[in-house]
Order: sequence, then C-alpha cells, then structure tokens
Amino acid sequence: MYRIGEGYDVHKLVQNKKLILGGVEIEYEKGLLGHSDADVLTHSIMDALLGAAAKNDIGYHFPDSDDRYKNISSIELLKNVRKIINDYDIENIDSTIICQEPKLRPYIDDMKKNISNALEIDLDIINIKATTEEGLGFTGAKEGIAARAICLLRGK
Repeated sequence: MYRIGEGYDVHKLVQNKKLILGGVEIEYEKGLLGHSDADVLTHSIMDALLGAAAKNDIGYHFPDSDDRYKNISSIELLKNVRKIINDYDIENIDSTIICQEPKLRPYIDDMKKNISNALEIDLDIINIKATTEEGLGFTGAKEGIAARAICLLRGK
C-alpha cells in the first residue's frame, strides 16, 4: 500500500535569530521566528510524512505550548517522526523552499545529508529545491520563508 503526504510551513523573518533550514545554519542577517528553531523545510517534511501515515501533524505531536520543544532542533523532531511512522518505508521526498534571500544552493547538499541521517534513508530519494517569488508576496518582500514538501510512503 502506498500513501502520499503533503506538508507546508511558513515562519516570519526577524532580527536576532539564527536561520536554520534542513538543520543547516545559513549565513543571513535574519532568522525565523518560532517555538522551536523554526526550520520551515524540516517542518514541511515532517508534516508530509505524518500526513501520509495519517498520524496528525507536528502541532499535535510537538505542541508549541510544551516547553520541551522550546528552541529544539527540528532535526531532532524529525528523528521522532521517523519513529512515529515506523510502519512505513519512505520511498521519496520532494521539497521546495520559497524565499527571496538568501541564495540556498550552497547549503542544499548539507540539508539533504541532515535529513537523510535523521530519517535513516538514502540521499538519492530526497530532493530539495529553492525558488523565489520574483519579489511578490510575503516571501518576495523578505518578510518570511515558506516550504512545501510531498512524500510517498510504502507500508511494510
């Protein structure tokens, strides 16, 4: 049995925060505001995986009202998601980061490695893309960063 999941996340860019995407610290003048490290890429992947497995969403499993998750690495949360969906093999993950700045190409291979290690899956089934919105919308105005992900799971 195959199952498809889709995930989406968005966080506001603010001063005095680190920018973390795919577990990688990105050099930039702003970072993302959130209860955890606000890693929109990893959050969208977690929601895609949980959705495909019909296991609710990240807010259900890791609520922002719980201080255990304050400033936690989203890569650590992704490891927990892998345990939650352990009845499934991950066939592939395709994701897109949406932001005007910074340029992310130099960081994508490290993001893939972090996600691969956290999920204990091969690098070649993970795809990460980055795009701008040509100055349009909140991402184009550099007010925030969004990410989308889709995955395919296969029941064991």
